[in-house]
Amino acid sequence: MTQIPRLTIRRGTNGDAGLLSELGARTFTETFAADNSSVDLSAYLATSFNVAHQSDELEDPGSTFLIAEVDGRAAGYAMLREGEPEKGIEGANPIELVRLYVSRDWLGRGIGEQLMRACIDEARHTGHETLWLGVWERNARAQAFYRKWNFRTVGEHMFQLGSDLQRDILMERAL
Repeated sequence: MTQIPRLTIRRGTNGDAGLLSELGARTFTETFAADNSSVDLSAYLATSFNVAHQSDELEDPGSTFLIAEVDGRAAGYAMLREGEPEKGIEGANPIELVRLYVSRDWLGRGIGEQLMRACIDEARHTGHETLWLGVWERNARAQAFYRKWNFRTVGEHMFQLGSDLQRDILMERAL
């Protein structure tokens, strides 16, 4: 793995809605387009990654965005969200890792690892003791990444992608 020499991770601000809309839609498409219908993918992207929705998420006081930049250009991001955990999450004082995506151009170069470290640091800093997430059952690469970070499977939930109801694996780790 080649490290990125000029990588910075910063907090997302209200002014990042357009950036996150584009980056989120692009990285989600890069990750899931090959395994989903274009109709379902388009429907999901239209509701989840439009600028207004990103603005709402950025303004939510329970949400934190961490944006990884290489030479000032966004290469990936993560989103943490406080709130009621899914059934099956057992750890104390949990926070959800909603998204952790890296642009295809930067995969395998340490950005995902740096974002995960930043998420863990942020969760600990805000007093959380557990980090949890849902990952698509067919996303073996992400599951392996999370297991490397000591996440363990604790259950499952359903995820709606357009008209396709998909199964996500719930994972958690102690902080």
